Amino acid sequence: MKLNIEEIPFSRFGSYFCVSKEKATKEIYIRDVHGGDDAPSKLFKLDLLQDGIEQEFDIDATETSLRFYLVKNIEKYAEIIISEEDELHIEAHGVEVRLQANKVKYDTLHEYQEGMYEYHIYPKELKLMISRLSGMMSVDAPWNVIGNDYIDIRMSNGHFVIESYRTVFTPKVYASFQAGKEKVEQLYQDWVENNVVKNELYQDSIDRAVYITWSSIVHPDGVLKNYAMYMSKLWMYNIWSWDNCFNAIHIGEKYPELSYSQLKIFMDTQDKSGAYPDFVNDKFVSYNCIKPPVFAYAYEKLMEMNDYFKEESRLREVYESTKKVTQYFDLYRTYEGRLPHYKHGNDSGWDNSSLFHRGMTVEAPDLASFLIRTYDVLTKFANLLGEKKEADKFAEKSDVLFTLLMERLYDEKGFFGRVGKDAEKIDIRSSLILRLPILIGYRLDKTIMDQLVEDLVENFETKYGFATEMPSSALYKENGYWLGPIWAPVTYLFIDSLISFGYSEIGERIKEKYLNLTLVGGMAENFDPHSGKGLVDTSFTWTSSVFLSLIEGK
Repeated sequence: MKLNIEEIPFSRFGSYFCVSKEKATKEIYIRDVHGGDDAPSKLFKLDLLQDGIEQEFDIDATETSLRFYLVKNIEKYAEIIISEEDELHIEAHGVEVRLQANKVKYDTLHEYQEGMYEYHIYPKELKLMISRLSGMMSVDAPWNVIGNDYIDIRMSNGHFVIESYRTVFTPKVYASFQAGKEKVEQLYQDWVENNVVKNELYQDSIDRAVYITWSSIVHPDGVLKNYAMYMSKLWMYNIWSWDNCFNAIHIGEKYPELSYSQLKIFMDTQDKSGAYPDFVNDKFVSYNCIKPPVFAYAYEKLMEMNDYFKEESRLREVYESTKKVTQYFDLYRTYEGRLPHYKHGNDSGWDNSSLFHRGMTVEAPDLASFLIRTYDVLTKFANLLGEKKEADKFAEKSDVLFTLLMERLYDEKGFFGRVGKDAEKIDIRSSLILRLPILIGYRLDKTIMDQLVEDLVENFETKYGFATEMPSSALYKENGYWLGPIWAPVTYLFIDSLISFGYSEIGERIKEKYLNLTLVGGMAENFDPHSGKGLVDTSFTWTSSVFLSLIEGK
């Protein structure tokens, strides 16, 4: 696959290094995603020079190597590989590579020994060793009391390495550039071969999705005790809860340990209240927003595809952790006599949905439905684990919650929300989020399900699938995030529910629309429901994972 690094960063499995091209300026940056998306990621701006003069160059990018070659002479080029997780290698042929550091005042570079420079990056609490293995390297980094005024590094006609670490550099013998290139090519080929699905019509989308999922993984470091599939290495470089579940579902069949790690990261960082973090990265755990419980739903899917997830100790860990999640919503998100509530749109994952335009707190039918589904799955898990009394308790809690949902948030027009201390009925009903009770279609009367599905088809279905806001709504916005654009995980939930609960024809139709959508908009964070244009972050893993899951029939 030819990679467009303006849309999809160049990286590799396990690495925090990546290389991308700025859309606005067309500048090339070597980046590092330690610290999450609130930390600066740009390390060095990269240019090619001859005789000290900047040269125009083009890019030949594949999944495992980047070549920058002179427009006037393609035999003169620089090539980048990431042969090891923390090693970025550069080889220069007939050109001078200039790296200009994107530094702040305390960032400092000094000569470590001949041909080696150590760079301390304060905002990232990270160090780099920049080494010349062969060729010529010069550094211009004038000191000014507390740091270098600027850092300008030139590399020519040789092999150079940038290695990252936290504290102390450990000397090593680096592999040759060619050996490193062959190694990473084999690693990627192994991943490709484990994603065995082939489809001529969708092969471009398959290739893109397979690369994005592989290259968006980072290795354990700091807070992260397991390999984590980030949402992206372009903009949203954290592992986010409920996003992680859709990535776990995709890789569960072929990479069960890696799949389980995506869940375990959150179980290991679960707050004593029972809440999972909103997101985790190597440096930071955030509990600002608490997503609805989808882990049990995901784990049930995983158990269906691989016996690894049926192992009792593993099931027990998920079961006990999920129990704590439900207790969190019982104790801290439920007023007496009411349903659990959201404190912000971001809690739901539907940040700016029209459901939240009247204020907070909001009793929402999707949250109740996620919890009902969770209790029903916990009932199943409890029986498998021999916890009969707990199974009965969870079944009763689910029944009570379902009755309350239908009493408080359903009328002849369908589902709605309630807002504020007086739990006033929200008059805005134009968001797709209000149709998520389809998740518990096995509990709904057929007349209610028929009404819900008819509403979906008539008011939300577009050329490429279900819009998240009715296109006829005055609140609909082009590129409006959750006010219209199509999102992968939501699409997956609707497709799965439609097919599972007796509406296969419609479910298969929406599935085909989503598959076709990726041919237009790639693997973006979300999509224009009419044109299919990819919006916001153009390199998203849950979009890729949902696509691969659907085309593989998961």
